[in-house]
Amino acid sequence: MTAASFPVSAAPRVVALEGVSWQPWRNGRGRTRELLAWPQANDWQVRVSVAEIAAAAPFSAFDGVERWFAVVDGAGVDLRVDGVARRMTAGAVPLRFDGGAAVDALPVDGTSRDLNLMVRGSGAMALATADAWWSPVPAPDPARPPAPARPPAPAGALEPARRLQAQAGFYAAQAVRWVAQLEARRTVVSAEGELPGDALLWFERAPRRLRVQPLSAAASPARSPGWWLAAFPQDAAPGHDRA
Repeated sequence: MTAASFPVSAAPRVVALEGVSWQPWRNGRGRTRELLAWPQANDWQVRVSVAEIAAAAPFSAFDGVERWFAVVDGAGVDLRVDGVARRMTAGAVPLRFDGGAAVDALPVDGTSRDLNLMVRGSGAMALATADAWWSPVPAPDPARPPAPARPPAPAGALEPARRLQAQAGFYAAQAVRWVAQLEARRTVVSAEGELPGDALLWFERAPRRLRVQPLSAAASPARSPGWWLAAFPQDAAPGHDRA
């Protein structure tokens, strides 16, 4: 249960992995469970899923999308992103890459389950530390120089894409108690609840900050309780082709 005095529209969504059906990848070479597709499944700006990689396969291409990848469990995955090799294992720092990149995946030793965040805009994914506050902010990209000042658009020109409301959440590797600080009615309120393992907690209006604590006293302090996720979607400019 959640305890807070914030509007119902700000209440978080909880999606348990076991309650979501498998669906094929876009290219048919694997399968995944889609935990979140916002605002709708057939025209999303933000998508969170857990995929299963059982054999060598290329990833589906998603042009114009920023992707994040982390291994949930299994021995790991060897990725080749536009020719650059990278071994991903459980507990490794999540990997960010262009959704339009050529990506080949090979499970290291048996089937791997993997967390995916895709955003039409920018996002962030990070390993969580138990009982430490986290704030959803865009991840810095050293390869991307600061955007130059934009001159005023001429009359009649299409307006550029605009940043939408930030969203954020947490994917639990184990059962946790969570606490969130949210802005509501010109003040800050606290919300809290419990989240089972292999479940997504998602706020369509990102909290100021979040914190989690494993429910089991026997949980290893060296093991991360899960992953923080943030999305900063961008609206399409008028007339933009979403196909």
